[in-house]
Amino acid sequence: MIPRFMQVPLMGLVLLFASCSGTVMTQDSTINTLYKDPKQHMNIRIKVLLDQMTLEEKIAQMAQIDKRQVTAETLREYSIGSLISAAGATPHENHSATPEDWVDMLNDYQRGSLSSRLGIPMLYAIDSVHGHNSLYKATIFPHNVGLGATRDPELVKRIGTATTVETRATGIPYAFSPCIAGVPYIGGRDKVAACAKHFVGDGGTIRGIDENNTVIDWHGLLSIHMPGYYHSIIKGVATVIVFYSSWNGEKMHGNKNLITNFLKGTLNFKGFVISDWNGVDRMTYPWSSNYSNSLLTAINAGIDMVMVPPNITEFLNIVTSHVKNKLIPMSRIDDAVRRILRTKFTLGLFENPLTDYSLVDHIGKQAHRNLAREAVRKSLVLLKNGENDKSPLLPLPKKTSKILVAGSHANNIGLQCGGWTITWQGISSKNLTDGTTAGTTILNAISTAVDPSTEIVYSENHDDALLKANNFSYAIVVVGEPPYVEGSGDNLNLTIPEPGLRTMTNVCRSIKCIVVLILGRPLVIEPYLSSINALVAAWLPGTEGQGVADVLFGDYGFTGKLPRTWFRTVDQLPMNVGDKHYDPLFPFGFGLTTKPIGSS
Repeated sequence: MIPRFMQVPLMGLVLLFASCSGTVMTQDSTINTLYKDPKQHMNIRIKVLLDQMTLEEKIAQMAQIDKRQVTAETLREYSIGSLISAAGATPHENHSATPEDWVDMLNDYQRGSLSSRLGIPMLYAIDSVHGHNSLYKATIFPHNVGLGATRDPELVKRIGTATTVETRATGIPYAFSPCIAGVPYIGGRDKVAACAKHFVGDGGTIRGIDENNTVIDWHGLLSIHMPGYYHSIIKGVATVIVFYSSWNGEKMHGNKNLITNFLKGTLNFKGFVISDWNGVDRMTYPWSSNYSNSLLTAINAGIDMVMVPPNITEFLNIVTSHVKNKLIPMSRIDDAVRRILRTKFTLGLFENPLTDYSLVDHIGKQAHRNLAREAVRKSLVLLKNGENDKSPLLPLPKKTSKILVAGSHANNIGLQCGGWTITWQGISSKNLTDGTTAGTTILNAISTAVDPSTEIVYSENHDDALLKANNFSYAIVVVGEPPYVEGSGDNLNLTIPEPGLRTMTNVCRSIKCIVVLILGRPLVIEPYLSSINALVAAWLPGTEGQGVADVLFGDYGFTGKLPRTWFRTVDQLPMNVGDKHYDPLFPFGFGLTTKPIGSS
């Protein structure tokens, strides 16, 4: 809002300031550069710039494009608003790009934007879902399901700060994270524009099906699905992303009542609203079958920036045609661009459009890895500990004769981190790239934790001859799911995948066993529970496997609580607290506790 003393003589002030400021002569016109002056009020800077933009330049600012589809020359020619590194798109195809490579890539793109007619900097975006997860050797934190088990909001806030610093260290000022826990968007070299997602009701779809229909009345929508946005907007979150789902049959990307009237009007959200990946295209089925009408509906509904148009010229031509035919009001275009420019001014992009290497030493630094390790140990949920309270198996003794460590996930950083790591779907390999593994596997963590005299035998898959020897003090079996993201993880059976299930059953049949499950959701375990002596849900812990050993061996106690109900059979799903026939294997909030060794 413009201060009261500036409201009445606004145009006079603009003319006065313009007469004192420099102008730039181009082949086409004289450009008033007042918008580049950081001493001017932001609203004046926005107005001066907006008044000089052509319709095509305004519409181009409303586009966010996959970085693989453009060059620096494209940015110069069209003055595109934003780029995104999507699905693991990095400076190099082998995914081992250094932080310096990222900085150089961003600066090359940015120089293209700065050489456009008005020199409007582009806004570069990335998915920092559980750390700067596209960056090799970044700190990878537990996924959100694990963080929910910690019941520690301050810990989550510290993780957000660390992720911000590592993201910004590569020059990236805009992150699609977190899932509805926005933080203020404040200008500065160590801050990023946050994105509250996904608007709204994406967690309440019918039978939990992704991108489906959320059927709920207005009161339920506000009381169950909207509260996170209230807090995010109060904190000053920069952007809100709209989801693919529908509310009572109406596509969210076209819901003007929720986007414009409620989010921007009632909640007074001042940032910009962005579509999800191809979200506008997917308003129709088959996808993109009526892209022109989808753009018309979405922009009029209040979408300010469209993520990944099929190509920039098609996007420009369609939206320009809609404006010239008065199907999209010019006021709607100006509102969208004003919101986008406000975010760029707030981030300081006009003053500092290029980045440098000054923060690269923060990437993967020990303080961040210590924080991730703390998050891992607080996220572990102990589901079973011996046959009863009087004979617990955990914590384990560090000094013993021989330990068997078995399972596909015991010595594999890729499986430990899950999806959204280096690539979109994650990597099912021991090394996250062809280079040296960044992080600590659970096997390595166990080796570090135990007494030097304790012998450790590792077997990725069970070995019958090894088991028949039966001279192990106990076995730690680490198994779970392969990495996946979104629909690629759909599974109607939800059983522990092979060969992990076979390894677990055979080892636990022969040896006293502790099973550590690496997973992104509860899986079927009841048929096997009686043969398991201790059971730990470790979720997707990330790079710091030492946090698992910290708790197994009693340096710290188990404190995590289930972030969701653990079902008995898949036939019970969906299952939620309060259901009439709520009969889970482990209820929401369940979690056994232990005390650290040596504590009273």
